Amino acid sequence: MKKTINILLLFAICFAGSLSAQNDSLKSKNDTLQKKLDEVRVETEKENDFGISHLKQVEGTSIYAGKKSEVILMGDAAANLATNNARQIFGKVSGLNIWESDGAGIQLGIGGRGLNPNRVSNFNTRQNGYDISADALGYPESYYTPPSEALERIEVVRGAASLQYGTQFGGFINFKFKQAPRDKVIQAETKQTVASFGLYNSFTSISGTKNRLSYYVFYQYKKGDGWRANSAFKVHTAHACLNYRFSKKLTLTTEYTFMDYLAQQAGGLTDNLFKKDPRQSIRNRNWFKVNWNLAALNFDYDINETSRLNMRTFGLYAQRDALGYMGSITTADPLTERNLLQDKFRNTGTELRYLKQYNFLKSVGTFLFGGRYYRGLTLRKQGLGSERADADFNYLHPDDLEHSDYKFPSENFSLFSENVFRFNSKFNVTPGLRYEYIATKSAGYYNEQYTDLAGNVIYKTKVNDKRSSYRSFVLAGLGIGYKISRKIETYANFSQNYRSINFNDMRIVNPNSRIDNNLKDEKGYSTDLGIRGGIKNYLSFDLSFFYLKYNDRIGSILLTDSFTYQPYRYRTNISDSRNIGLEAFAETDLFRLFAGTKRKTGISVFGNFSLTDARYVNSKQTAYENKVVEFVPQTILRSGLSFSYKTFKITFQYSRTSKQFTDATNATYSSNAVTGLIPVYFVMDLVLSYSYKRFSLASGINNMNNNMYFTRRSDGYPGPGIIPADGRSFYINLGFSVSKASGK
Repeated sequence: MKKTINILLLFAICFAGSLSAQNDSLKSKNDTLQKKLDEVRVETEKENDFGISHLKQVEGTSIYAGKKSEVILMGDAAANLATNNARQIFGKVSGLNIWESDGAGIQLGIGGRGLNPNRVSNFNTRQNGYDISADALGYPESYYTPPSEALERIEVVRGAASLQYGTQFGGFINFKFKQAPRDKVIQAETKQTVASFGLYNSFTSISGTKNRLSYYVFYQYKKGDGWRANSAFKVHTAHACLNYRFSKKLTLTTEYTFMDYLAQQAGGLTDNLFKKDPRQSIRNRNWFKVNWNLAALNFDYDINETSRLNMRTFGLYAQRDALGYMGSITTADPLTERNLLQDKFRNTGTELRYLKQYNFLKSVGTFLFGGRYYRGLTLRKQGLGSERADADFNYLHPDDLEHSDYKFPSENFSLFSENVFRFNSKFNVTPGLRYEYIATKSAGYYNEQYTDLAGNVIYKTKVNDKRSSYRSFVLAGLGIGYKISRKIETYANFSQNYRSINFNDMRIVNPNSRIDNNLKDEKGYSTDLGIRGGIKNYLSFDLSFFYLKYNDRIGSILLTDSFTYQPYRYRTNISDSRNIGLEAFAETDLFRLFAGTKRKTGISVFGNFSLTDARYVNSKQTAYENKVVEFVPQTILRSGLSFSYKTFKITFQYSRTSKQFTDATNATYSSNAVTGLIPVYFVMDLVLSYSYKRFSLASGINNMNNNMYFTRRSDGYPGPGIIPADGRSFYINLGFSVSKASGK
C-alpha cells in the first residue's frame, strides 16, 4: 500500500512541478493562455434548447472530456415534478431501467446497462457534489431523493466516472439545486399540487443575494393515500444553503438538508393476486420510516486565472426503520410479533480537488489532482417488534434481540488524477488514475435457528461474529475526444471499475433470501464509443456503443429450502458477465427545421432507444452459462412529442420496456413471486404547462392507458413479491412567484 501511495504521490509531485515550471514561463504569455481558455469555454457552451445537454470538458474542478454524459435541465423538463416522476424526468437519458414501485417519488430506483436499479445503488449518488447515500462503501443505497421542484439540473456520467467519483460500475449522478439570483434581494416561489389518491404536495422556496451573502431555502410537505390500500405516506423535506463570497477568489458555502417520512407498505402480491386485482393489499402491518440529516461545507478558491482549488466536507446522520411481517406472500399474516430492522448511519468525508490550466503545444491542457477520505459507521439491529398493526418502531427485547445486532465500520482513502491533453482545437486525450484503500469491518452477533415443517423451533444458537477486510488497488482509464465540427464530437473511453460487497451481503435474516458467506468483491471495466452533438439548433443527437465486463458478479439464483420446501433467493458470486449494447437519442424541432429559428411556435419530437445483451460467461456451473443477467431489459424505448406556443407547452410521452428476469437461472415463475419474469410493459403520459407573469399552471395524466404492470419483484421490504406500479392518475399544479430586485 505504501509503495503504491509513494508512486502516485511522486507522479503528482513531478507533474505539479512541471506545471509550476511551466507557470513561470506562462507569466509572460498570460494573455495568450487566457484567450485560449476563452476559446475552450465558447466551444463547450450548451448546444441546444431541448432540455437535455452534455457536460463541458471542464466544469469547476471536474473533468468530463471523453466521457459519456447527460445533463437534464429541469426548467425544460416535461414531467410531474411533485412526485419526482423518474419515467418522465429521465425520459431523454438512454439506457436507464427505472423501477416504478414508488408512485410518490420518495425513493428513486434507476439502473443502467444491466445494473440493479435498487435505490440507485450502482451509481455514486451526490447532491451539489457531495454524497447522499446511506454509506458510500458498505451500503450505497439512497433512501433520500432531492425534490425535483428544487433542482436546476441533474448530471449523469456513465462508468468512466469511476476515476473521479468512486469506483462504481454505473457511474455518477449529481442533483444540483437551484442557486440564488444575484440581482434580487429576495425571490419567493410556491407551488401547490393536488392529485389522484389523496396526494397533496406543497413546495415553497425563498432565495436571494444581499451584498456578498446569497441564500436558498426550501420546504416541501407531501402526503397521500397511495394507489393501493395500506399505502399512505407523509414526507417533510427542508434544505438551507448559505453562500458567502469573501472575495472574488474565495467562496464558502454551507448546506443542511433534512428529510423525514413515514410510509405504510402494502406488501407484495403473487402472480395470481396481481392478475385478479393489482390494487389489493394483503398486508396492513408493514411500515417504513426514514430520518435523514445531511450537512456540507464547501470552499472554492480561485488561486489565479488558471488554477483553482475546491474542498468539500460532508456528513450524514440518519436512520431508517423497516417494520412488518416478511414471511412468504403465500402465507396469511399470522398476526404475531413483527420483524423490525433498524439501521443508523454515521458518516463523514472530505474531498480536495486542485485543477490547473496550462499551455500545451498550441492549445490548453488541464490537470486535475485530488484526494478523498471517508469514514462510515452503520449500526444495524434486527429483532421482534409489537404484534399490533400501528407504526410502533420499538423492540420487544432491545437488550437481547432475536435476530442480530451489528456494527459495520468502514474507512476509505483515495487519490485520483486526470489530465486533458489538447493537441489542437479538435483532438484531446484524457488519461487518468485512481488509487483506493478500503477497510470494511463487522462485529456483532446473530441467532441461528431451524424449525420443523410445523414451524416449531428445533435448534437455536447465538453466534458471535467478527470480520475485517483490507484492500488497496489502482484503477486506470483513458478518454479520447475529437470534434468533427463545432457542434459534433466523437468520444471514446475505457475505465476500470470496482464494487465491494455491502452490509446486506454480510448478514441479514430474511426467510425469502440467503447469502453466501464467501462472497468476493466485484471487479471489471467499462468502455464507450460514441458520437454526439447537433445540427444548428433544430437537431440534437447522441449515439453510442458500450461494453461492460463484470468479474465475479454478485447475483441471485432460485433455490428451495430442504426443510420447508419454500423457494428463496440465494445471493452469491454467480460468474463473470459481459454487457454489450447500443444507446441512441435524437430530438428535432420540426418548426425550426422547416420554418426557421425565429418562431414562437415549436413542435419537437424525441426518441430514446437502447439495445442491451447481458450474459453470464465463464461460469463454473452450466446452469448459469450464457443466461441473461437479471434486471436487463433487452430493449427500452422512450419517445415523445411536444407542441409549444410562447409559454404554453403540451407533451405526450410513450415508454416501453421489454421483459426482464429477476434471477440468474432465468426462472419465469416462483410460488412466492420473489423470483420470476417481469413482463414487457408500456406507459403513456400527458403533461401540460402554462405561465403568465408571476403565475404558472401545470397539469397532466400519468399512465393515460391505465396499464396494469409491475417493474419489481422484491424479496424483502416493501414486499415480498410483486410490487405493482401505479395506474392512471391526474394532477394539477399552481405556482406563484414574487421578487424584489437589489437596490430597490
